[in-house]
Amino acid sequence: MNEKAAGISEDWLSLFLGIFIFMVSLGLFVGSDLLGWGISTKIWTDPTKAMSTVSSKFQPVKGEIAKIDGHKLTLKLADGKEAVVTAEGDVASLKAGDTYEKKGISGMTALFLTYAAMLIVMLVGARLMAINVGKFAVGFTVLFWLSYLCWFTGHYAHIAATKNQLAGFKISWALSLTPEAGFIVALIVGLLVGNFFPKLSETLKEAARPELYIKTAIVIMGAMLGLKAAESFTLASAVLFRGFCAIVEAYLIYWAVVYYVARRYFKFSPEWAAPLAAGISICGVSAAIAVGGAIRARPIVPIMVSSLVVIFAVVEMLILPFAAQIFLWSEPLVAGAWMGLAVKTDGGAVASGAITDALIRAKALEMAGIKYQEGWITMASTTVKMFIDIFIGVWAFVLAIVWCTKVECKPGEKVRAVEIWQRFPKFVIGYVATFLLLLFICFPSTKAIAPVDSEIKKLTTEIASLEKKLVANPADEAAIKTQIGHSKDLIKSLNSSVKEQKDMLSKAKLATDESNTFRVMFFVLTFFSIGLVSNFKKLWEEGIGRLAAVYVICLFGFIIWVGLFISWLFFHGVKPPVVIG
Repeated sequence: MNEKAAGISEDWLSLFLGIFIFMVSLGLFVGSDLLGWGISTKIWTDPTKAMSTVSSKFQPVKGEIAKIDGHKLTLKLADGKEAVVTAEGDVASLKAGDTYEKKGISGMTALFLTYAAMLIVMLVGARLMAINVGKFAVGFTVLFWLSYLCWFTGHYAHIAATKNQLAGFKISWALSLTPEAGFIVALIVGLLVGNFFPKLSETLKEAARPELYIKTAIVIMGAMLGLKAAESFTLASAVLFRGFCAIVEAYLIYWAVVYYVARRYFKFSPEWAAPLAAGISICGVSAAIAVGGAIRARPIVPIMVSSLVVIFAVVEMLILPFAAQIFLWSEPLVAGAWMGLAVKTDGGAVASGAITDALIRAKALEMAGIKYQEGWITMASTTVKMFIDIFIGVWAFVLAIVWCTKVECKPGEKVRAVEIWQRFPKFVIGYVATFLLLLFICFPSTKAIAPVDSEIKKLTTEIASLEKKLVANPADEAAIKTQIGHSKDLIKSLNSSVKEQKDMLSKAKLATDESNTFRVMFFVLTFFSIGLVSNFKKLWEEGIGRLAAVYVICLFGFIIWVGLFISWLFFHGVKPPVVIG
Protein backbone atom coordinates (compact mmCIF):
# COMPACT_ATOMS: atom_id res chain seq x y z
CA MET A 1 0.00 0.00 0.00
CA ASN A 2 1.24 3.46 -0.92
CA GLU A 3 -1.40 5.76 0.50
CA LYS A 4 -0.42 8.28 3.14
CA ALA A 5 -1.93 8.18 6.58
CA ALA A 6 -3.67 11.53 6.03
CA GLY A 7 -5.63 10.26 3.02
CA ILE A 8 -8.45 7.82 2.46
CA SER A 9 -7.48 4.15 2.21
CA GLU A 10 -7.52 2.25 -1.08
CA ASP A 11 -10.18 -0.01 0.42
CA TRP A 12 -12.61 2.86 1.03
CA LEU A 13 -11.73 4.53 -2.27
CA SER A 14 -12.46 1.38 -4.26
CA LEU A 15 -15.87 1.23 -2.58
CA PHE A 16 -16.68 4.84 -3.54
CA LEU A 17 -15.34 4.54 -7.10
CA GLY A 18 -17.19 1.32 -7.83
CA ILE A 19 -20.47 2.60 -6.38
CA PHE A 20 -20.14 5.87 -8.34
CA ILE A 21 -19.66 4.09 -11.69
CA PHE A 22 -22.50 1.69 -10.87
CA MET A 23 -24.90 4.53 -9.96
CA VAL A 24 -24.07 6.43 -13.17
CA SER A 25 -24.88 3.30 -15.21
CA LEU A 26 -28.38 3.25 -13.67
CA GLY A 27 -29.20 6.43 -15.60
CA LEU A 28 -30.71 4.12 -18.24
CA PHE A 29 -33.63 3.44 -15.92
CA VAL A 30 -34.60 7.12 -16.06
CA GLY A 31 -33.94 7.56 -19.78
CA SER A 32 -30.34 8.82 -19.65
CA ASP A 33 -27.60 6.75 -21.28
CA LEU A 34 -24.61 8.24 -19.47
CA LEU A 35 -21.95 5.56 -20.15
CA GLY A 36 -22.87 4.25 -23.59
CA TRP A 37 -19.90 6.07 -25.15
CA GLY A 38 -17.46 3.74 -23.33
CA ILE A 39 -15.02 1.63 -25.36
CA SER A 40 -15.95 -1.87 -26.47
CA THR A 41 -13.24 -4.02 -28.05
CA LYS A 42 -14.05 -6.91 -30.39
CA ILE A 43 -11.99 -9.79 -31.77
CA TRP A 44 -10.31 -8.51 -34.91
CA THR A 45 -8.31 -9.24 -38.01
CA ASP A 46 -8.76 -5.68 -39.27
CA PRO A 47 -7.70 -3.37 -36.39
CA THR A 48 -9.81 -0.51 -37.73
CA LYS A 49 -12.97 -2.51 -36.97
CA ALA A 50 -12.01 -3.63 -33.48
CA MET A 51 -13.26 -0.68 -31.44
CA SER A 52 -16.72 0.81 -30.99
CA THR A 53 -18.92 2.32 -28.32
CA VAL A 54 -20.51 -0.17 -25.93
CA SER A 55 -24.01 1.13 -26.68
CA SER A 56 -25.34 0.94 -30.24
CA LYS A 57 -27.06 4.29 -29.60
CA PHE A 58 -23.67 6.02 -29.96
CA GLN A 59 -22.35 3.94 -32.88
CA PRO A 60 -22.31 5.30 -36.44
CA VAL A 61 -24.39 3.18 -38.83
CA LYS A 62 -25.13 3.20 -42.56
CA GLY A 63 -27.44 0.95 -44.54
CA GLU A 64 -30.40 0.50 -46.83
CA ILE A 65 -33.82 1.15 -45.26
CA ALA A 66 -35.76 -2.13 -45.14
CA LYS A 67 -38.65 -1.04 -42.90
CA ILE A 68 -40.02 2.21 -41.49
CA ASP A 69 -42.06 2.23 -38.27
CA GLY A 70 -42.49 5.86 -37.25
CA HIS A 71 -39.01 7.05 -36.29
CA LYS A 72 -37.76 3.44 -35.98
CA LEU A 73 -35.84 2.41 -39.09
CA THR A 74 -34.71 -1.13 -39.86
CA LEU A 75 -31.53 -0.96 -41.95
CA LYS A 76 -29.89 -3.69 -44.01
CA LEU A 77 -26.15 -3.29 -43.49
CA ALA A 78 -23.34 -4.00 -45.92
CA ASP A 79 -22.56 -7.32 -44.19
CA GLY A 80 -26.16 -8.52 -44.63
CA LYS A 81 -27.15 -8.00 -41.00
CA GLU A 82 -29.98 -5.76 -39.85
CA ALA A 83 -29.90 -2.86 -37.39
CA VAL A 84 -32.72 -0.84 -35.89
CA VAL A 85 -32.02 2.88 -35.41
CA THR A 86 -34.09 5.84 -34.25
CA ALA A 87 -34.15 8.60 -36.86
CA GLU A 88 -34.21 12.21 -35.71
CA GLY A 89 -36.18 15.01 -37.32
CA ASP A 90 -38.65 14.67 -40.20
CA VAL A 91 -38.88 11.11 -41.59
CA ALA A 92 -41.75 11.76 -44.02
CA SER A 93 -39.39 11.88 -47.01
CA LEU A 94 -37.72 8.56 -46.21
CA LYS A 95 -38.77 5.38 -48.02
CA ALA A 96 -37.73 1.73 -48.24
CA GLY A 97 -34.66 1.30 -50.41
CA ASP A 98 -33.10 4.65 -49.47
CA THR A 99 -29.63 4.75 -47.95
CA TYR A 100 -29.65 6.11 -44.42
CA GLU A 101 -26.60 7.08 -42.39
CA LYS A 102 -26.50 8.00 -38.70
CA LYS A 103 -23.48 9.80 -37.36
CA GLY A 104 -21.93 8.54 -34.15
CA ILE A 105 -18.81 8.24 -32.04
CA SER A 106 -15.83 6.46 -33.58
CA GLY A 107 -14.00 3.68 -31.76
CA MET A 108 -10.90 5.81 -31.21
CA THR A 109 -12.99 8.65 -29.83
CA ALA A 110 -14.71 6.19 -27.47
CA LEU A 111 -11.28 5.06 -26.26
CA PHE A 112 -10.16 8.64 -25.59
CA LEU A 113 -13.42 9.38 -23.77
CA THR A 114 -12.96 6.27 -21.62
CA TYR A 115 -9.39 7.31 -20.80
CA ALA A 116 -10.43 10.88 -19.98
CA ALA A 117 -13.31 9.74 -17.74
CA MET A 118 -11.15 7.25 -15.86
CA LEU A 119 -8.33 9.78 -15.49
CA ILE A 120 -10.66 12.37 -13.98
CA VAL A 121 -12.21 9.88 -11.56
CA MET A 122 -8.83 8.46 -10.56
CA LEU A 123 -7.32 11.94 -10.05
CA VAL A 124 -10.13 12.69 -7.62
CA GLY A 125 -9.23 9.40 -5.93
CA ALA A 126 -5.54 10.34 -5.84
CA ARG A 127 -6.46 13.61 -4.21
CA LEU A 128 -8.55 11.80 -1.59
CA MET A 129 -5.64 9.42 -0.90
CA ALA A 130 -3.37 12.44 -0.39
CA ILE A 131 -0.80 11.27 -2.93
CA ASN A 132 1.05 13.30 -5.56
CA VAL A 133 -1.66 14.06 -8.14
CA GLY A 134 0.80 15.14 -10.83
CA LYS A 135 2.88 11.97 -10.64
CA PHE A 136 -0.26 9.88 -10.49
CA ALA A 137 -1.65 11.58 -13.62
CA VAL A 138 1.53 10.87 -15.60
CA GLY A 139 1.79 7.30 -14.32
CA PHE A 140 -1.88 6.53 -14.90
CA THR A 141 -1.79 7.91 -18.43
CA VAL A 142 1.12 5.68 -19.44
CA LEU A 143 -0.34 2.74 -17.52
CA PHE A 144 -3.74 3.11 -19.20
CA TRP A 145 -2.43 3.23 -22.76
CA LEU A 146 0.07 0.39 -22.27
CA SER A 147 -2.63 -1.71 -20.60
CA TYR A 148 -5.18 -1.05 -23.33
CA LEU A 149 -2.61 -1.88 -26.01
CA CYS A 150 -2.15 -5.25 -24.29
CA TRP A 151 -5.92 -5.74 -24.12
CA PHE A 152 -6.24 -4.83 -27.80
CA THR A 153 -3.46 -7.25 -28.76
CA GLY A 154 -5.19 -10.05 -26.86
CA HIS A 155 -8.23 -9.59 -29.15
CA TYR A 156 -6.28 -10.46 -32.30
CA ALA A 157 -8.25 -13.26 -33.97
CA HIS A 158 -5.32 -15.70 -34.20
CA ILE A 159 -4.98 -15.36 -30.42
CA ALA A 160 -8.58 -14.95 -29.24
CA ALA A 161 -10.94 -16.64 -31.72
CA THR A 162 -12.48 -19.95 -30.69
CA LYS A 163 -12.85 -22.85 -33.12
CA ASN A 164 -16.45 -21.98 -34.03
CA GLN A 165 -15.35 -18.43 -34.97
CA LEU A 166 -12.58 -19.32 -37.42
CA ALA A 167 -14.80 -19.32 -40.50
CA GLY A 168 -16.30 -15.96 -39.59
CA PHE A 169 -12.83 -14.40 -39.46
CA LYS A 170 -11.66 -16.35 -42.54
CA ILE A 171 -8.68 -17.83 -40.71
CA SER A 172 -7.54 -21.45 -40.49
CA TRP A 173 -6.13 -21.51 -36.95
CA ALA A 174 -6.22 -19.70 -33.63
CA LEU A 175 -4.95 -20.26 -30.11
CA SER A 176 -8.57 -20.05 -28.88
CA LEU A 177 -7.59 -18.13 -25.75
CA THR A 178 -10.68 -15.85 -26.08
CA PRO A 179 -10.37 -12.06 -25.62
CA GLU A 180 -9.32 -12.57 -21.99
CA ALA A 181 -5.90 -13.36 -23.47
CA GLY A 182 -5.45 -9.61 -23.15
CA PHE A 183 -5.14 -10.08 -19.38
CA ILE A 184 -2.23 -12.48 -19.89
CA VAL A 185 -0.54 -10.11 -22.36
CA ALA A 186 -0.89 -7.28 -19.82
CA LEU A 187 0.62 -9.44 -17.06
CA ILE A 188 3.61 -10.48 -19.19
CA VAL A 189 4.30 -6.94 -20.41
CA GLY A 190 3.97 -5.66 -16.84
CA LEU A 191 6.53 -8.22 -15.68
CA LEU A 192 8.93 -7.18 -18.45
CA VAL A 193 8.59 -3.49 -17.59
CA GLY A 194 8.88 -4.08 -13.84
CA ASN A 195 12.00 -6.20 -14.08
CA PHE A 196 13.89 -4.86 -17.11
CA PHE A 197 12.88 -1.20 -17.50
CA PRO A 198 13.43 0.39 -14.08
CA LYS A 199 13.07 4.02 -15.26
CA LEU A 200 9.70 3.39 -16.86
CA SER A 201 8.68 1.31 -13.86
CA GLU A 202 9.53 4.20 -11.54
CA THR A 203 7.41 6.56 -13.67
CA LEU A 204 4.44 4.23 -13.31
CA LYS A 205 5.00 3.47 -9.62
CA GLU A 206 2.55 6.04 -8.22
CA ALA A 207 -0.28 4.70 -10.39
CA ALA A 208 0.54 0.98 -10.08
CA ARG A 209 -2.08 0.04 -7.49
CA PRO A 210 -3.41 -3.44 -8.26
CA GLU A 211 -5.44 -3.76 -5.05
CA LEU A 212 -7.26 -0.47 -5.75
CA TYR A 213 -8.07 -1.43 -9.33
CA ILE A 214 -9.23 -4.96 -8.62
CA LYS A 215 -11.37 -3.98 -5.64
CA THR A 216 -13.06 -1.26 -7.71
CA ALA A 217 -13.65 -3.79 -10.46
CA ILE A 218 -15.17 -6.23 -7.98
CA VAL A 219 -17.63 -3.61 -6.71
CA ILE A 220 -18.74 -3.00 -10.31
CA MET A 221 -18.85 -6.73 -11.00
CA GLY A 222 -21.42 -7.20 -8.25
CA ALA A 223 -24.08 -5.65 -10.52
CA MET A 224 -23.35 -8.04 -13.38
CA LEU A 225 -23.49 -11.03 -11.06
CA GLY A 226 -26.68 -9.68 -9.47
CA LEU A 227 -28.32 -9.69 -12.89
CA LYS A 228 -27.13 -13.24 -13.55
CA ALA A 229 -28.38 -14.32 -10.14
CA ALA A 230 -31.82 -12.88 -10.94
CA GLU A 231 -31.88 -14.78 -14.24
CA SER A 232 -31.00 -18.09 -12.56
CA PHE A 233 -31.83 -17.54 -8.89
CA THR A 234 -31.82 -21.21 -7.84
CA LEU A 235 -28.31 -21.78 -9.22
CA ALA A 236 -27.02 -18.51 -7.74
CA SER A 237 -28.31 -19.50 -4.30
CA ALA A 238 -26.52 -22.83 -4.58
CA VAL A 239 -23.25 -21.09 -5.54
CA LEU A 240 -23.50 -18.73 -2.57
CA PHE A 241 -24.24 -21.48 -0.05
CA ARG A 242 -21.59 -23.84 -1.38
CA GLY A 243 -19.04 -21.01 -1.52
CA PHE A 244 -19.61 -20.23 2.15
CA CYS A 245 -19.27 -23.89 3.15
CA ALA A 246 -16.11 -24.27 1.07
CA ILE A 247 -14.23 -21.38 2.68
CA VAL A 248 -15.19 -22.44 6.22
CA GLU A 249 -13.76 -25.90 5.62
CA ALA A 250 -10.67 -24.49 3.87
CA TYR A 251 -9.98 -22.10 6.76
CA LEU A 252 -10.06 -24.89 9.31
CA ILE A 253 -7.30 -26.67 7.39
CA TYR A 254 -5.18 -24.03 5.69
CA TRP A 255 -4.12 -21.54 8.35
CA ALA A 256 -3.27 -23.99 11.11
CA VAL A 257 -1.13 -26.21 8.86
CA VAL A 258 0.84 -23.31 7.32
CA TYR A 259 1.45 -21.78 10.75
CA TYR A 260 2.64 -25.16 12.07
CA VAL A 261 5.02 -25.72 9.11
CA ALA A 262 6.50 -22.22 9.44
CA ARG A 263 7.05 -22.57 13.19
CA ARG A 264 8.01 -26.24 13.43
CA TYR A 265 10.20 -26.83 10.39
CA PHE A 266 11.44 -23.34 9.43
CA LYS A 267 11.75 -21.91 12.95
CA PHE A 268 9.96 -18.64 12.19
CA SER A 269 8.85 -16.54 15.14
CA PRO A 270 5.10 -16.03 15.71
CA GLU A 271 5.52 -12.50 14.36
CA TRP A 272 6.54 -13.95 10.97
CA ALA A 273 4.52 -17.18 11.03
CA ALA A 274 1.09 -15.60 11.57
CA PRO A 275 1.13 -13.11 8.64
CA LEU A 276 2.83 -15.75 6.48
CA ALA A 277 0.08 -18.26 7.29
CA ALA A 278 -2.57 -15.63 6.59
CA GLY A 279 -0.98 -14.57 3.30
CA ILE A 280 -0.46 -18.11 2.00
CA SER A 281 -3.67 -19.67 3.21
CA ILE A 282 -6.33 -16.98 3.32
CA CYS A 283 -6.33 -13.93 1.11
CA GLY A 284 -2.84 -12.86 0.29
CA VAL A 285 -2.00 -9.18 0.58
CA SER A 286 -5.15 -8.11 2.45
CA ALA A 287 -4.89 -10.90 5.00
CA ALA A 288 -1.14 -10.47 5.54
CA ILE A 289 -1.56 -6.75 6.17
CA ALA A 290 -4.63 -7.17 8.39
CA VAL A 291 -3.05 -9.93 10.48
CA GLY A 292 0.28 -8.08 10.65
CA GLY A 293 -1.53 -5.05 12.01
CA ALA A 294 -3.63 -7.12 14.39
CA ILE A 295 -0.60 -8.71 16.04
CA ARG A 296 1.43 -5.47 15.88
CA ALA A 297 4.11 -6.97 13.63
CA ARG A 298 6.88 -4.74 12.29
CA PRO A 299 5.93 -3.19 8.89
CA ILE A 300 8.59 -5.21 7.04
CA VAL A 301 6.80 -8.48 7.87
CA PRO A 302 3.52 -8.01 5.96
CA ILE A 303 5.38 -6.17 3.18
CA MET A 304 7.69 -9.15 2.56
CA VAL A 305 4.79 -11.60 2.75
CA SER A 306 2.69 -9.44 0.42
CA SER A 307 5.53 -9.38 -2.11
CA LEU A 308 5.61 -13.16 -2.08
CA VAL A 309 1.87 -13.33 -2.46
CA VAL A 310 1.99 -11.18 -5.59
CA ILE A 311 4.82 -13.22 -7.12
CA PHE A 312 3.12 -16.56 -6.58
CA ALA A 313 -0.24 -15.18 -7.71
CA VAL A 314 1.49 -14.41 -11.01
CA VAL A 315 2.73 -18.01 -11.23
CA GLU A 316 -0.70 -19.40 -10.38
CA MET A 317 -2.45 -17.15 -12.91
CA LEU A 318 -0.15 -18.43 -15.63
CA ILE A 319 -0.68 -22.10 -14.75
CA LEU A 320 -3.96 -22.88 -12.97
CA PRO A 321 -6.53 -21.59 -15.51
CA PHE A 322 -4.95 -23.69 -18.24
CA ALA A 323 -4.77 -26.73 -15.96
CA ALA A 324 -8.46 -26.20 -15.19
CA GLN A 325 -9.27 -26.01 -18.90
CA ILE A 326 -7.55 -29.34 -19.54
CA PHE A 327 -8.75 -31.33 -16.53
CA LEU A 328 -11.92 -29.60 -15.28
CA TRP A 329 -13.73 -28.38 -18.40
CA SER A 330 -16.57 -30.82 -17.65
CA GLU A 331 -16.86 -29.41 -14.07
CA PRO A 332 -16.86 -25.64 -14.71
CA LEU A 333 -17.94 -24.43 -11.25
CA VAL A 334 -15.42 -26.72 -9.56
CA ALA A 335 -12.77 -24.92 -11.61
CA GLY A 336 -14.15 -21.50 -10.66
CA ALA A 337 -14.25 -22.27 -6.94
CA TRP A 338 -10.74 -23.72 -7.17
CA MET A 339 -9.41 -20.40 -8.47
CA GLY A 340 -11.00 -18.66 -5.48
CA LEU A 341 -9.47 -21.07 -2.97
CA ALA A 342 -6.05 -21.51 -4.57
CA VAL A 343 -5.00 -18.08 -5.91
CA LYS A 344 -4.11 -15.84 -2.98
CA THR A 345 -4.91 -12.29 -4.08
CA ASP A 346 -8.26 -10.70 -4.88
CA GLY A 347 -6.97 -9.62 -8.26
CA GLY A 348 -5.34 -12.95 -9.02
CA ALA A 349 -8.31 -15.06 -7.91
CA VAL A 350 -11.02 -13.09 -9.68
CA ALA A 351 -8.91 -12.56 -12.79
CA SER A 352 -7.97 -16.26 -12.86
CA GLY A 353 -11.67 -16.99 -12.57
CA ALA A 354 -12.35 -14.74 -15.57
CA ILE A 355 -9.65 -16.47 -17.65
CA THR A 356 -10.89 -19.89 -16.54
CA ASP A 357 -14.43 -18.85 -17.42
CA ALA A 358 -13.39 -18.02 -20.98
CA LEU A 359 -11.10 -21.03 -21.45
CA ILE A 360 -13.59 -23.60 -20.15
CA ARG A 361 -16.51 -22.15 -22.10
CA ALA A 362 -14.41 -22.40 -25.26
CA LYS A 363 -13.32 -25.96 -24.40
CA ALA A 364 -16.85 -27.13 -23.57
CA LEU A 365 -18.11 -25.71 -26.87
CA GLU A 366 -15.31 -27.42 -28.79
CA MET A 367 -15.44 -30.80 -27.03
CA ALA A 368 -19.16 -31.25 -26.31
CA GLY A 369 -20.96 -28.52 -28.23
CA ILE A 370 -22.14 -27.01 -24.91
CA LYS A 371 -22.37 -23.22 -24.79
CA TYR A 372 -22.33 -22.14 -21.14
CA GLN A 373 -23.49 -18.68 -20.12
CA GLU A 374 -20.61 -16.31 -19.53
CA GLY A 375 -19.79 -15.22 -15.98
CA TRP A 376 -20.91 -18.14 -13.81
CA ILE A 377 -17.43 -19.61 -13.41
CA THR A 378 -16.14 -16.14 -12.53
CA MET A 379 -19.02 -15.82 -10.09
CA ALA A 380 -17.95 -19.01 -8.31
CA SER A 381 -14.39 -17.67 -7.98
CA THR A 382 -15.56 -14.27 -6.81
CA THR A 383 -18.11 -15.65 -4.34
CA VAL A 384 -15.54 -17.89 -2.67
CA LYS A 385 -13.03 -15.04 -2.55
CA MET A 386 -15.63 -12.63 -1.17
CA PHE A 387 -16.47 -14.94 1.73
CA ILE A 388 -12.75 -15.24 2.41
CA ASP A 389 -12.40 -11.44 2.38
CA ILE A 390 -15.36 -11.02 4.69
CA PHE A 391 -13.72 -13.36 7.20
CA ILE A 392 -10.44 -11.43 7.25
CA GLY A 393 -11.75 -8.92 9.78
CA VAL A 394 -13.03 -11.65 12.07
CA TRP A 395 -9.79 -13.62 11.82
CA ALA A 396 -7.66 -10.52 12.46
CA PHE A 397 -9.75 -9.76 15.54
CA VAL A 398 -9.39 -13.34 16.82
CA LEU A 399 -5.61 -13.20 16.37
CA ALA A 400 -5.48 -9.76 18.02
CA ILE A 401 -7.14 -11.29 21.09
CA VAL A 402 -4.82 -14.31 21.04
CA TRP A 403 -1.72 -12.09 20.73
CA CYS A 404 -2.89 -9.77 23.45
CA THR A 405 -3.92 -12.48 25.89
CA LYS A 406 -1.48 -15.32 25.11
CA VAL A 407 1.49 -14.35 22.95
CA GLU A 408 2.27 -10.78 24.01
CA CYS A 409 0.46 -10.33 27.30
CA LYS A 410 0.89 -6.66 28.25
CA PRO A 411 -0.57 -5.32 31.50
CA GLY A 412 -3.69 -3.19 30.99
CA GLU A 413 -3.96 -3.72 27.21
CA LYS A 414 -7.38 -4.66 25.84
CA VAL A 415 -8.62 -5.51 22.35
CA ARG A 416 -11.68 -3.56 21.24
CA ALA A 417 -14.53 -5.10 19.27
CA VAL A 418 -14.33 -2.15 16.85
CA GLU A 419 -11.16 -3.76 15.43
CA ILE A 420 -13.39 -6.18 13.48
CA TRP A 421 -14.75 -3.17 11.60
CA GLN A 422 -11.30 -1.67 11.19
CA ARG A 423 -10.04 -4.91 9.59
CA PHE A 424 -13.16 -5.52 7.53
CA PRO A 425 -12.53 -5.15 3.75
CA LYS A 426 -14.79 -2.19 2.93
CA PHE A 427 -15.00 -2.85 -0.81
CA VAL A 428 -16.98 -6.01 -0.01
CA ILE A 429 -19.80 -3.71 1.12
CA GLY A 430 -19.88 -2.25 -2.39
CA TYR A 431 -19.84 -5.67 -4.03
CA VAL A 432 -22.77 -6.84 -1.88
CA ALA A 433 -24.68 -3.57 -2.43
CA THR A 434 -24.43 -3.63 -6.23
CA PHE A 435 -25.19 -7.36 -6.29
CA LEU A 436 -28.31 -7.05 -4.13
CA LEU A 437 -29.60 -3.90 -5.83
CA LEU A 438 -29.49 -5.41 -9.33
CA LEU A 439 -30.96 -8.64 -7.95
CA PHE A 440 -33.76 -6.62 -6.32
CA ILE A 441 -34.42 -4.65 -9.53
CA CYS A 442 -34.37 -7.63 -11.89
CA PHE A 443 -35.76 -10.54 -9.91
CA PRO A 444 -39.47 -9.53 -10.16
CA SER A 445 -39.08 -9.28 -13.95
CA THR A 446 -37.28 -12.60 -14.33
CA LYS A 447 -39.84 -14.26 -12.05
CA ALA A 448 -42.66 -13.01 -14.29
CA ILE A 449 -40.88 -13.86 -17.54
CA ALA A 450 -39.75 -17.40 -16.62
CA PRO A 451 -43.17 -19.18 -16.87
CA VAL A 452 -44.02 -17.17 -20.00
CA ASP A 453 -40.76 -18.17 -21.69
CA SER A 454 -41.43 -21.79 -20.72
CA GLU A 455 -44.85 -21.63 -22.35
CA ILE A 456 -43.43 -19.92 -25.45
CA LYS A 457 -40.81 -22.66 -25.72
CA LYS A 458 -43.55 -25.32 -25.67
CA LEU A 459 -45.54 -23.46 -28.33
CA THR A 460 -42.44 -23.03 -30.51
CA THR A 461 -41.78 -26.77 -30.31
CA GLU A 462 -45.44 -27.40 -31.16
CA ILE A 463 -45.23 -25.13 -34.21
CA ALA A 464 -42.10 -26.94 -35.46
CA SER A 465 -43.92 -30.27 -35.06
CA LEU A 466 -46.99 -28.95 -36.94
CA GLU A 467 -44.84 -27.63 -39.79
CA LYS A 468 -43.35 -31.12 -40.21
CA LYS A 469 -46.86 -32.59 -40.15
CA LEU A 470 -47.91 -30.08 -42.81
CA VAL A 471 -45.25 -31.43 -45.18
CA ALA A 472 -46.25 -35.03 -44.47
CA ASN A 473 -50.05 -34.45 -44.66
CA PRO A 474 -50.87 -31.81 -47.30
CA ALA A 475 -54.52 -32.88 -47.26
CA ASP A 476 -54.89 -31.43 -43.75
CA GLU A 477 -53.26 -28.15 -44.74
CA ALA A 478 -56.09 -25.84 -43.66
CA ALA A 479 -56.52 -27.37 -40.21
CA ILE A 480 -52.77 -27.47 -39.53
CA LYS A 481 -52.29 -23.86 -40.65
CA THR A 482 -55.11 -22.81 -38.34
CA GLN A 483 -53.37 -24.52 -35.43
CA ILE A 484 -50.06 -22.89 -36.34
CA GLY A 485 -51.71 -19.48 -36.58
CA HIS A 486 -53.39 -19.97 -33.19
CA SER A 487 -50.05 -20.91 -31.58
CA LYS A 488 -48.31 -17.89 -33.13
CA ASP A 489 -51.08 -15.62 -31.85
CA LEU A 490 -50.60 -17.10 -28.36
CA ILE A 491 -46.84 -16.44 -28.55
CA LYS A 492 -47.50 -12.84 -29.59
CA SER A 493 -49.95 -12.42 -26.71
CA LEU A 494 -47.55 -13.94 -24.20
CA ASN A 495 -44.69 -11.70 -25.35
CA SER A 496 -46.95 -8.69 -25.06
CA SER A 497 -47.91 -9.65 -21.49
CA VAL A 498 -44.30 -9.34 -20.30
CA LYS A 499 -43.18 -6.47 -22.53
CA GLU A 500 -42.51 -4.13 -19.59
CA GLN A 501 -40.54 -6.78 -17.71
CA LYS A 502 -38.42 -7.52 -20.79
CA ASP A 503 -37.78 -3.80 -21.29
CA MET A 504 -36.65 -3.61 -17.66
CA LEU A 505 -34.23 -6.52 -18.15
CA SER A 506 -32.98 -5.02 -21.40
CA LYS A 507 -32.10 -1.80 -19.58
CA ALA A 508 -30.43 -3.76 -16.78
CA LYS A 509 -28.34 -5.73 -19.26
CA LEU A 510 -27.25 -2.60 -21.09
CA ALA A 511 -26.44 -0.88 -17.77
CA THR A 512 -24.25 -3.78 -16.67
CA ASP A 513 -22.60 -3.91 -20.11
CA GLU A 514 -21.74 -0.22 -19.87
CA SER A 515 -20.38 -0.39 -16.32
CA ASN A 516 -18.57 -3.59 -17.35
CA THR A 517 -16.53 -1.52 -19.82
CA PHE A 518 -14.87 0.15 -16.86
CA ARG A 519 -14.69 -3.11 -14.89
CA VAL A 520 -12.70 -4.64 -17.75
CA MET A 521 -10.32 -1.69 -17.88
CA PHE A 522 -9.74 -1.90 -14.12
CA PHE A 523 -9.05 -5.62 -14.60
CA VAL A 524 -6.45 -4.94 -17.29
CA LEU A 525 -4.83 -2.27 -15.12
CA THR A 526 -4.72 -4.83 -12.30
CA PHE A 527 -2.87 -7.40 -14.41
CA PHE A 528 -0.38 -4.87 -15.71
CA SER A 529 0.19 -3.45 -12.22
CA ILE A 530 0.70 -6.89 -10.66
CA GLY A 531 3.43 -7.57 -13.20
CA LEU A 532 4.89 -4.11 -12.70
CA VAL A 533 5.35 -4.40 -8.92
CA SER A 534 6.81 -7.91 -9.07
CA ASN A 535 10.56 -7.17 -8.95
CA PHE A 536 11.97 -10.65 -8.44
CA LYS A 537 15.65 -9.67 -8.13
CA LYS A 538 15.11 -7.02 -5.46
CA LEU A 539 12.98 -9.28 -3.33
CA TRP A 540 15.55 -12.08 -3.48
CA GLU A 541 18.29 -9.70 -2.37
CA GLU A 542 16.21 -8.77 0.68
CA GLY A 543 16.34 -12.35 1.93
CA ILE A 544 12.99 -13.61 0.79
CA GLY A 545 14.33 -17.09 0.00
CA ARG A 546 13.35 -18.86 3.25
CA LEU A 547 9.89 -17.34 3.19
CA ALA A 548 9.55 -18.47 -0.40
CA ALA A 549 10.46 -22.02 0.61
CA VAL A 550 7.54 -22.12 3.05
CA TYR A 551 5.29 -20.66 0.39
CA VAL A 552 6.31 -23.23 -2.24
CA ILE A 553 5.98 -26.20 0.09
CA CYS A 554 2.61 -25.16 1.49
CA LEU A 555 1.04 -23.79 -1.68
CA PHE A 556 2.05 -26.53 -4.07
CA GLY A 557 2.34 -29.23 -1.41
CA PHE A 558 -1.22 -29.14 -0.12
CA ILE A 559 -3.13 -25.84 -0.41
CA ILE A 560 -3.80 -26.12 -4.15
CA TRP A 561 -4.81 -29.76 -3.82
CA VAL A 562 -6.93 -29.33 -0.71
CA GLY A 563 -8.60 -26.39 -2.45
CA LEU A 564 -9.30 -28.60 -5.46
CA PHE A 565 -10.75 -31.34 -3.24
CA ILE A 566 -13.00 -28.91 -1.36
CA SER A 567 -14.10 -27.30 -4.63
CA TRP A 568 -14.97 -30.73 -6.00
CA LEU A 569 -16.76 -31.66 -2.78
CA PHE A 570 -19.10 -28.66 -2.87
CA PHE A 571 -19.42 -27.86 -6.59
CA HIS A 572 -19.21 -31.26 -8.29
CA GLY A 573 -22.14 -31.68 -10.68
CA VAL A 574 -23.25 -28.02 -10.49
CA LYS A 575 -23.34 -26.54 -14.00
CA PRO A 576 -23.81 -23.01 -15.34
CA PRO A 577 -26.94 -22.30 -17.43
CA VAL A 578 -26.61 -23.27 -21.09
CA VAL A 579 -27.18 -20.77 -23.92
CA ILE A 580 -29.81 -22.15 -26.29
CA GLY A 581 -29.39 -21.48 -29.99
